[in-house]
Amino acid sequence: MKIGIYAGSFDPITNGHMDIIERASLLVDKLIVAVLCNPSKSKGMFSIEERLLFLEESTKHLKNVEVEFFSGLLVEYAVKKNANVLIRGLRIVTDFEYEMQMAQINKNLLPTLETILLIADVQHAFLSSSMIRELATFKGDTSGFVPQCVTKYIENKL
Repeated sequence: MKIGIYAGSFDPITNGHMDIIERASLLVDKLIVAVLCNPSKSKGMFSIEERLLFLEESTKHLKNVEVEFFSGLLVEYAVKKNANVLIRGLRIVTDFEYEMQMAQINKNLLPTLETILLIADVQHAFLSSSMIRELATFKGDTSGFVPQCVTKYIENKL
């Protein structure tokens, strides 16, 4: 069984994330979308519980997708979940350098773990969670950039 993990902070999930999730779900038997508590990032706009809720609601149409929370090293989480592959999304050229470094260090730590880099669809290449948070902070319309369920939460939060 091919088990993939797509990990991120998803604060909030964007349509770009959804594009990667939907495409990745076709490549593996089971895809775990893992919300990471990243101590190197700011607290964020949404709690872990809210992010999990957004992801569960946004992916409920994908029968082979599970949503979970984790902290610590991704390779240790991958071992715990018997994962074969990590899924990562690339939006812009500068993402490649960072993702290549991460893939190489993960491969060094766990040689059996592969990384698949999926290139973002051009219509989502400019999207990032930080841009959505900034747009929302200034009361901009986020509805075209995030799943519908997230738009409602953003409006209520602010």
